[in-house]
Amino acid sequence: MTEPINSKRALVTGITGQDGSYLAEWLLAKGYEIHGLIRRSSSFNTGRLDPIYHDPHTPGSRLLLHYADLTDANSLTKIVAQVQPTEVYNLGAQSHVRVSFDQPIYTADATAVGAVKLLEAVRDFQQRDGHPVRYYQASSSEMFGKVVETPQRETTPFYPRSPYGVAKVYAHWITINYRESYGLHASCGILFNHESPRRGATFVTRKITRAVGRIKCGLQKKLYLGNLEAQRDWGFAGDYVEAMWLMLQQDQPDDYVVATGETHAVREFCVKAFARVNLDYRDFVDTDPRYLRPAEVDLLLGDAGKARTKLGWQPRVGFDELVNMMVDADLEAAQREQTLLKAGYKLDGSQGDR
Repeated sequence: MTEPINSKRALVTGITGQDGSYLAEWLLAKGYEIHGLIRRSSSFNTGRLDPIYHDPHTPGSRLLLHYADLTDANSLTKIVAQVQPTEVYNLGAQSHVRVSFDQPIYTADATAVGAVKLLEAVRDFQQRDGHPVRYYQASSSEMFGKVVETPQRETTPFYPRSPYGVAKVYAHWITINYRESYGLHASCGILFNHESPRRGATFVTRKITRAVGRIKCGLQKKLYLGNLEAQRDWGFAGDYVEAMWLMLQQDQPDDYVVATGETHAVREFCVKAFARVNLDYRDFVDTDPRYLRPAEVDLLLGDAGKARTKLGWQPRVGFDELVNMMVDADLEAAQREQTLLKAGYKLDGSQGDR
C-alpha cells in the first residue's frame, strides 16, 4: 500500500527554463513540495534555480530535481510513480520557433509526443493508485500562426506556421482528448509571448536587451535581427505562472488564453530598449535574412477575458516596465563582464594574460 501523498506536491517539466524557475518560486511560496525534471547534460543548466537553492528561507528538501526526458516514456512513468504528484505542469519542450524549422523531428518528439507520454504516465498512475492528479499543458499563441481573427481567444481556429506551432497544437488537443476520454483534470494555458530577465538569450526580446547592455559597455558593436515589423502580445513571465497555478485550482478543468491584450512590434521593443540607455537603435540594429522564418507569423494579440473573469487573473507588469526590467538586468550583467575583462579574466572566469 502506498503512503499518503503531500497535499501540495508538484511535478514540473522544464523547471530549468524561464517559466519553470518562476513557477518554482510561486509554488514554494504556496507551501508546495516541488519535483523538477532535468535532462542529463555535461554542463550545469540549473542557473535559473540557483537563487532558490541559496535562499535561506527555502528548505532544500522542498525542491528536488530528477533526471528524466520527455522523449523517454519509461523515465516519465517511473518518476510520476515515485513522486506521486498532486499537480503536474508540463512546461518542457523544444521551444524555439526558428530552431524548430532546423530540427522539426526532435521538436515533434519532445514537444508533441512528449506531452502524450507524460499524459499516459499520469493516467497510468492515477488509475493504478487512485490518487487524483491535476495536469497543466503549456500551450502557445504560436498555434494561431496565420491568424484568422484578431484578437485571438480560446475559440479561434488554429493555423500554425512552424513545426513548433504544429507540435503545440498536437499537445494541446491530446490534452483535451485525455480530459474528455479519461476524465483527467487537465487544463491548457494558451500563453502569449512572456518575457523576463531569465528569458533564453536566443529569443528576440532577450537578444535585444542583452545586446543593449553589451553595446552600451563597448562589448558589442551591432545587433542583427530578422523581421522588425512582427507584432507580439508581450507580458511578464512572473505574472503568467500565476495563471498556470490558478487553472489547476478550479473545480473543473478548462482552457484559457493568457495575454495582455496589447501588441507591440519588434521595432518598438528595440526603440524602447535602446532608449533606456540613451541610445538610438537605428545606429546599431541591422536586419539579416538568416533570422527570418520560412513562414512568418505577423501578428499575435490575445483576448484573456475568460482568464480575467473565471480565474480572477490579470497582468501586473506593463510593456514599458518589462522592457526596462530586462535592459537593466542585462546592463548590469554587461558591466560585470566588462569589469572582469578589464581585470584580465576570460569569459569562462579564468584569469588570462594581462
